Amino acid sequence: MRTDDLIHFCPPARLIMGAGARAQLPSLVSYLGFRHGLLVTDPFFSTRTPWVREYVDEAAREGVETFVFDGGVADPTTTLCDDATVQIHAALGGRVPDHVIALGGGSNIDLAKALCLTLREGRPVREFVGTSAAQRPLPLIALPTTAGTGSEATPGAILVDPSNATKVAVMDNALRPQIALIDPEFTYTCPPNVTADAGIDALTHAIESYLTTDSSVYDRAEHPDPGYSGRSSITMTFARESIQLCARYLKRCYDDGTDTEARAGMCQASVYAALSYGSAGLNAVHGIAYAVAGLTHRSHGTTNAVMLPYVLGALTGTRRTELVELARIFGIEADDDRAAIEALCRRVRTLIASVGIPTDLRALGVPRSALPALTQDALAVTRLAKAFPVPNVAAAYADVVQRAFDGQIGKTPVRVHATSA
Repeated sequence: MRTDDLIHFCPPARLIMGAGARAQLPSLVSYLGFRHGLLVTDPFFSTRTPWVREYVDEAAREGVETFVFDGGVADPTTTLCDDATVQIHAALGGRVPDHVIALGGGSNIDLAKALCLTLREGRPVREFVGTSAAQRPLPLIALPTTAGTGSEATPGAILVDPSNATKVAVMDNALRPQIALIDPEFTYTCPPNVTADAGIDALTHAIESYLTTDSSVYDRAEHPDPGYSGRSSITMTFARESIQLCARYLKRCYDDGTDTEARAGMCQASVYAALSYGSAGLNAVHGIAYAVAGLTHRSHGTTNAVMLPYVLGALTGTRRTELVELARIFGIEADDDRAAIEALCRRVRTLIASVGIPTDLRALGVPRSALPALTQDALAVTRLAKAFPVPNVAAAYADVVQRAFDGQIGKTPVRVHATSA
């Protein structure tokens, strides 16, 4: 029990999970009074799976009309969102749908979240970047097809601004889905590389939120309805369960995509991680990974994976007890805490390598000369940097980046006495 917690916890309004659960959706949508919907997906799901047509036909039998937009892409841009807004308005004759359904990975769900805002008045999505949503978004129903991003339980939509190739966020608790429906059968189509990327993303979400800044001291900027508010006993409970599931099922899922028990386990791991980080927030792994992705254009899961073991090592001085707990989850028993933590870092790195993901920055093609600029770019993501629970964030970031380049685990973290960044 953490009696000093200041809890602000915002899960989806409805969470439905189980193999075949998608069959429940048409009748539920009708029961809730929706009649004119938009389904956001991509060409793979609209043309190569039966799921879109099955839903549209069954929803029609329930009295719900559904327009399908299948222009989703990986890393959707603000331009795509604005173009889709115009296209959908034209196709619907100016009528605004009364709900939006997202079918796909995190990219499709992010696009759908943004459209929940832009479709009301046709305003460009840039007007919502960096601010509260302000106006009421359309109700969102999220059907994730990967086990990793957790977008079905989080308050933000991430888009790429093509004018400068940076990622921008639209953030508001009102963007959390009204219904998050997790059907493990959706993930059966995921190839091994997608399974690995998504699975490591889920593990990263769970570990980062388990170790992040406490809710009692988290900087909420006096926001009355913060999207992220630090770790608490609630978020840590979900994170711990997610980590246990990832330790048990991630490699199994990667090795055999037909292992339905492992697929279900990783779907649960992804949701539990999202319920944790969706309120607690993240920190250095994602902060540095964003900078690595900008330099290498590698996937989100891969860039997270490369940084994760080295960030863990940097927390030895401030999260020793929790790191030893994580070591036990991974089956590591050691009398000495430092030995247990070092073994944990190595075990996580071994897991990453076992699912075909590089384990150091050199393997991603990052030159040594790029490290200072990479570190500064990572520190510029201030909402993540300031949540990293170490005495000196700037020095810790520089040390982590250097270790990740050298592939160096186990050395004593750099001790610095300057104020944190």
